[in-house]
Parts: sequence; structure tokens; C-alpha cells
Amino acid sequence: MKKALRMGVVALAVAAVGSATAIFNTAYTHDDYASAPFVQTAVLKQGATGGEVKEVQRRLKQWGYYNGAVDGVYGPQTVAAVKAFQKKNGLTADGIAGKATYAALGMNDSVKVLENNGSTSTSNSNYTSSDLYLLAKCIYAEARGESYTGQVAVGAVILNRVASPKFPNTISGVIYQKNAFTAVSDGQINLSPDKTAMNAASDALNGWDPTYGCIYYYNPAVATSSWIFSRQTVTTIGKHVFAI
Repeated sequence: MKKALRMGVVALAVAAVGSATAIFNTAYTHDDYASAPFVQTAVLKQGATGGEVKEVQRRLKQWGYYNGAVDGVYGPQTVAAVKAFQKKNGLTADGIAGKATYAALGMNDSVKVLENNGSTSTSNSNYTSSDLYLLAKCIYAEARGESYTGQVAVGAVILNRVASPKFPNTISGVIYQKNAFTAVSDGQINLSPDKTAMNAASDALNGWDPTYGCIYYYNPAVATSSWIFSRQTVTTIGKHVFAI
């Protein structure tokens, strides 16, 4: 049964090539997920959909290149906006968001690709499938009642902490830092993540940061630390306040 499930996950992952986010069927154990390749693409072009596309649209809109809806659909308007951005930044104006365009947009490229032998490799990233799974577990445990954007935001905070010299420099180090996350203290970190949490972790690893660089978040209705209220608020998503 487990072998059949693993083969199904691999088949779904392979089918996801060319889309902006990996496809997952249900909640997985670590053993199930670790056996399946994390397949995503660093190249976004017309027809692509997902969180990465939303982040490209959001950034282009913020900078005045894009006037359409931030809907995660890479349509003609997005193509035109990408071309205008590329031309302004001295890039090949082909309307395709590849690595050079990602870099110019300031987006992380933490993308895994499927190799011929079925294993995975990572481009410009030190993250592994185990990191992705742990990140998804924390997102699920901390924010499963939040919107999709709110779940990505929690993942982004964790990754922002990894990048900050104030915190441990690994996902596991950040998540398991003493008293850092309620979900670790109360054991909810051990719950299996669902497909939404897996996709949210994937989008966060690919550079979508709805918090704009925040390293803290809290629910003001239940927070007990007066110190956290002293942090500068950047944005609020659902029940969580995100701060620096």
C-alpha cells in the first residue's frame, strides 16, 4: 500500500512540472514525502499559475509595471508587465520570468528539479525535502485556521529568521529554538501537514513573502508577552500581526 502511495505521489509531482507550485494529494508522513521529488520550475511564463505568479504580479504592481489583478494567473497583462520590467532592467524582454528576472525582482530561487534518475537536486538553495516538510508541519500547526496567504506568511517569517543573524541559521534550528513557537511547546508540531500547508511551505521557499521581511508574528487576542507588542507592526493577515 505504501509503495503504491509513493508511486502516486511521484506521478503527481512529475505532472506538476511547468506549474508554479508542486501538487500534493493529502496529508503525508515524513517517510511518504521524503520518497517523492519536489518538482517545481524556476521559469514562469504565460499559462503558469500559483503563488509565485502572485508574488511576481505583486512586485510588478508595487513598482508600477502591472495594473491587473494579483490573481496568480500568468496572462497577457503579466507578460506585458514582465517585458516592461525586463526592458527597464537591461534584460532580454521575452516576458518569461527566469533566473535573471527573479534576481532583478529580488525573489529567492529555492527550486528543486527532477533529475533523470528520479532524485532531486536544488538550484541556489540549501534547503532539502526534510526542510520543506518540517516547514509545512510548523505552518500547519501554527496557522492551519488562517487563509492561504496567512499560512505562507508564517512560513516566510521562519525563513526570514533563518536569514537573520539574530536567529539560528537553519529551519529546524529556528523552529525548535526554545519557546519560539507554541506549536512546539504543546506538541502540535507533530501533526501531519495537509496539502495546503505543503503548498504554502513551497511558496514560502520560492520567495513569496507576504510579510515584507517580518521576523515576528503574534495573535493579539492571546499573546501574553508585553514585549511582542513593542515590535513595529508591518502588516496584519487574518488573526496574526506581523512585525519586525
